[in-house]
Amino acid sequence: MGFARTCSVALVGVDGVVVEVQADLEPGVAAFTLVGLPDKSLTESKDRVRAAVVNSGAEWPQKKLTVGLSPASVPKGGSGFDLAIACAALGASERIDPRALADIVMIGELGLDGRVRPVRGVLPAVLAAADAGYEQVVVPECAAAEAALVPGVSVLGVRTLRQLVAVLTDEPVPDEDPDEQGRTDPLAGLRMPGTGTATGMHGMGAAQYDHGHDLADVVGQLAARTAVEVAAAGGHHLFLEGPPGAGKTMLAERLPAILPPLGRGESLEVTAVHSVAGLLPPGKPLVDVAPYCAPHHSATMQALVGGGQGVARPGAVSLAHRGVLFLDETPEFSSHALDALRQPLESGHVVIARSAGVVRFPARFLMVLAANPCPCGRFSQRDTLCECSPAAIRRYQARLSGPLLDRVDLRVEVDRVTRSQLTQRGARGESTATVADRVREARERAAARLTDTPWRTNSEVPGRELRSRWYASPGAMDDAERSLERGALTARGLDRVLRVAWTVADLAGRDRPEAADVTLALQLRTGVPRGVPMAIGAP
Repeated sequence: MGFARTCSVALVGVDGVVVEVQADLEPGVAAFTLVGLPDKSLTESKDRVRAAVVNSGAEWPQKKLTVGLSPASVPKGGSGFDLAIACAALGASERIDPRALADIVMIGELGLDGRVRPVRGVLPAVLAAADAGYEQVVVPECAAAEAALVPGVSVLGVRTLRQLVAVLTDEPVPDEDPDEQGRTDPLAGLRMPGTGTATGMHGMGAAQYDHGHDLADVVGQLAARTAVEVAAAGGHHLFLEGPPGAGKTMLAERLPAILPPLGRGESLEVTAVHSVAGLLPPGKPLVDVAPYCAPHHSATMQALVGGGQGVARPGAVSLAHRGVLFLDETPEFSSHALDALRQPLESGHVVIARSAGVVRFPARFLMVLAANPCPCGRFSQRDTLCECSPAAIRRYQARLSGPLLDRVDLRVEVDRVTRSQLTQRGARGESTATVADRVREARERAAARLTDTPWRTNSEVPGRELRSRWYASPGAMDDAERSLERGALTARGLDRVLRVAWTVADLAGRDRPEAADVTLALQLRTGVPRGVPMAIGAP
């Protein structure tokens, strides 16, 4: 009779639960039983573990082996338990001292040859182990840098099971060859179908994957450029409407580059989501710039908010956490998929219930919508080029529901670029670096004002807090309040106008919003010209 135990981690969304892996050997017919609510992929680990142990030069115990995963009430899945199961079995057969295993968390998949392969979600798994008080973690060598991001944890990266057994038994550690020669990205096999560049997911941010583009490349579009700057400074959602070729996509792609770098806590949040999705870039375990996600308009509701069979996976709203979610050709998206965004836009997270469990993913993102004004894209109050019927225009514009648009702070019409604007020499707008500096200063001003509160940007502050703690200048809100009385604004819309006004004041360096700031915010909110300059701080 032999018994040994070690630990691993089960992931539920981006949250981890430490699981005790217990192995018990009893006399009897050789058998391998795995209990504790494993899924299909985890049940298959019995064959992987047996082959890996034998091919690593160890003897497989010819007795009745029972491996239990506790707590048994937590659903467990994936191949990340392989390493812990193999070591627990070797401990029960006394190949390894069971006492050496008790306080170690092991995460990794085993190949049939005994190599330790990477798995998704190493960072959130190690975070869960650290929160539970564990100080030693064993992970695949290629994921050691990711695990080392967690402070207070000693990380051991191994290439093979043979190396780990040697470390645990104080034997000379064999020098194993690197895994899979000629393969430049050891994490490439972790990427799930339907994620990555196919859906516009760029974890390094638009500024990083598109080095040659600058905000100065956008011709004209003063109103839209101002709206992009305000959106970045306050974290406000943005709707760009205009004809094809006017620059809507150019503006959206340049937005992440003017966002400030992520803080340490924000970087860990973003990295945890991308780790679960298998989207961490090789050689850079920590995502420290705002992510940019631009799914195709054929994306389903599950692709946008998360889902899938079994335990739900993160969707585009979570992959864009602390970054930008760009929905180009928004009216072409499914109306059900778009309306599913309403809850995460308000709460900053998404909760998905499935038969296998309930998961919660972070989803605090800056949403940018872009749409043509009509099916042909040429409808405008300034010309008669549109060939669409009034009924067709109404149907097209009605694809965006009122409740969704009511959650968008900034609505700007992007005009067609004129010949003079396009051919004029020396008329380039401000560069990305110049605008990014103003955005950073505005965010610092807002963060100083919001010290000792759970909020860091103006868009996060609840309306009741704005009305009771941070006041605009006397009489500054009169125009907005009259719009509320006429029905042009909802109560939520009035709160959003006040949030935008605070952002405009932060960009202009003022202590609180004045009437001109509120009027500009109202103009950006409704899209109706109100006779104020669109440039921030203009007289």
